[in-house]
Amino acid sequence: MVRMSTVPLSARPGTIDSPAMRQAGRDLLSLALMDARNHTLHLISQYEQALGAEGFRVPLRAELNPPLWELGHIGWFQERWIGRNLQRHQGPRCDPQATQLASLLPYADRWWDSSRVPHDSRWQLALPSLGELKDYLLATLESTLDLLAKTPDEDDALYFYRLALFHEDMHGEAFIYMAQTLGLPLALTLPAPSPAREPLWVPAARWRLGLDAGNGFTFDNERPAHEVAVPEFEIDAQPVSWMQYVEFVADGGYDRPEFWQPAGWDWLQEKARGEGRRAPRHVEQIGVARSEGRGGGQGAVLQTLFGQTQRRAGDQPAMHLSWWEADAWCRWAGRRLPTEVEWELAAHSAARLGFRWGMVWEWTASSFFGYPGFAADPYRDYSEPWFGTHKVLRGASFATRARLKSPKYRNYYLPGRDDIFCGFRSCTL
Repeated sequence: MVRMSTVPLSARPGTIDSPAMRQAGRDLLSLALMDARNHTLHLISQYEQALGAEGFRVPLRAELNPPLWELGHIGWFQERWIGRNLQRHQGPRCDPQATQLASLLPYADRWWDSSRVPHDSRWQLALPSLGELKDYLLATLESTLDLLAKTPDEDDALYFYRLALFHEDMHGEAFIYMAQTLGLPLALTLPAPSPAREPLWVPAARWRLGLDAGNGFTFDNERPAHEVAVPEFEIDAQPVSWMQYVEFVADGGYDRPEFWQPAGWDWLQEKARGEGRRAPRHVEQIGVARSEGRGGGQGAVLQTLFGQTQRRAGDQPAMHLSWWEADAWCRWAGRRLPTEVEWELAAHSAARLGFRWGMVWEWTASSFFGYPGFAADPYRDYSEPWFGTHKVLRGASFATRARLKSPKYRNYYLPGRDDIFCGFRSCTL
């Protein structure tokens, strides 16, 4: 029997919450899967305190899912690709159309198959209760761990176990940014920013972008590795700060279409009509601070975080910015967003010089496409359906599990998304 207790965010074993989990064998992987499930339950317990009396009801919005749907989907995904998948040992070579075993719940596919259940219909589903969902999560995890104990320590055989782990971690972060969108209280604190550094000069190089299969887990959109010629460039050592961003706002940046791409200006006007938007999301007040010295921008921004309005320090990364806002700031500043290969090269080669990342996801100039020679993994809806419409983000946020943090990892969202914990850094033109 697996003990399904909730674990505070500050009490995670470091060995199972590190990027090395991509190469972890079944013993560590078993602990990490239990850790991820405990983390999920810890988060849903906080939702229960905030929304349980209201039946976990949330408004129908494009960026949200019903919390109980999100919870059931986590268990369903693990069961679908492991417990029900007779080809699980084949890993990426598995046929996603092959016959599956039946689910533990007869209507699981009708409820939680995100490929077949339209987003807006999820609010009308007669889902199981929270107690029944916890039983389902327990049963699916026990099945997963039983199967894992009999699995060879080989990359293909462990592929779906690692995928299920990272999938649950992604949905854990989704629970956190959904709580931010809804204004629910969560016991999370933003880490203090590093001291500001001057921009960094990165010499021209030939860089091996992405990863090859083998030596652990890789996502399909990270493969295959390929060499790219990168001209020399200058890049910010850290994401753009509130102190820098308020200058753009004070200079009328939200009222000057010359700084915005046409689609971005249309996005802004829609936000202005619906919300009166003249600042980033969740910002209640923004203005230029007049004090001198380090931290002179402190007090310039009031932003609501998990239901509480707080002062943001001037040297903290500007957060909850869409790609359109990031691009407009760069145009105003006479700079540009880095490409994803520039970001990846700098993260590897300039770390010793002060390149810092990990507080906010960072928009890049790159549109999301597969690398040359891309081949989709069995979970077909992970990457390919979003090619050409989404923008790439690199790095990680304060809410990202450490085992997902890799300079090679590619996140991606529509350019108008600003509900995630996202910011940006800039390069010279």
